[in-house]
Amino acid sequence: MKIALGADHAGFEYKDRIADMLRKTGHEVLDFGTHDATPVDYPQYGYAVGEAVASGQADRGIVVCGSSLGIAMAANKVPGVRCAPVFEPYMTELARRHNDANVLALSERLTGWEMTEQLLRAFFDTPFEGGRHAHRTEQLFQFTDDQRTRTLKAIEGGSVTDAQTPKDLL
Repeated sequence: MKIALGADHAGFEYKDRIADMLRKTGHEVLDFGTHDATPVDYPQYGYAVGEAVASGQADRGIVVCGSSLGIAMAANKVPGVRCAPVFEPYMTELARRHNDANVLALSERLTGWEMTEQLLRAFFDTPFEGGRHAHRTEQLFQFTDDQRTRTLKAIEGGSVTDAQTPKDLL
């Protein structure tokens, strides 16, 4: 599998360890940096990994920053990316199984290395279930002007009334 990696100055040490681990297990790594503790802006690294995954240059991506939050927000700006910031293995499994997460966001400052290894195993070992979840993940990229109009009507009315899963998917 080809994996895109990116991190800011608060995540580069884990990124480098992840790259080594992935190479040792036979994955090809696209390392977009950064490579030292010089302060950098995390969005550029989230965008790069997101674009690599969304364009098909990489099968999956991993981004790392101090908290995992900012870099995840950046990656999720790229259409086609489903980036999940995770802190424990079951959460990671659900991100893959139910949401088909294709980018994982990790925190170097808040997550120990042993836990990070567990999160990576869950990310790579858990398949996407599909089924009713496929219908829902497709909607993540359907926020068009029509969807926005429906959402604004729901806000005005005080309730969402048209969020129905098709019966054949239940």
